[in-house]
Amino acid sequence: MTEPAGSLRLCRIEDLADPGTRGFALRTARGVVDIFVVRHADTVLAFENHCPHTGSPLDWMPDQFLNLDRTLIQCATHAALFRIDDGFCVSGPCAGQALTPFPLALSDGWVLADAEQVL
Repeated sequence: MTEPAGSLRLCRIEDLADPGTRGFALRTARGVVDIFVVRHADTVLAFENHCPHTGSPLDWMPDQFLNLDRTLIQCATHAALFRIDDGFCVSGPCAGQALTPFPLALSDGWVLADAEQVL
């Protein structure tokens, strides 16, 4: 499979634990955007790294975005909990809101930032 032109390789899918996360700072037309990639089974998604409640980063340590049992994304600031599969907040001060998705592609085992988003 050929990578889309201009896509940015972020990491290999096998470099992510299952479930696991990793953060990235990407240059985009909007400026630098902090995102994180989350893997669960064969699904890999990305979200912008900011809580919908305060805008603060979600990770409590570098690349640590999941709660202790690794079933939900957790905000380090207010302990809000978000579903991995869609970023919907199920608990906390932003319940009912959702994380902002960031488009990804997968190609030959690589997790790629969408070519239309990165510079």
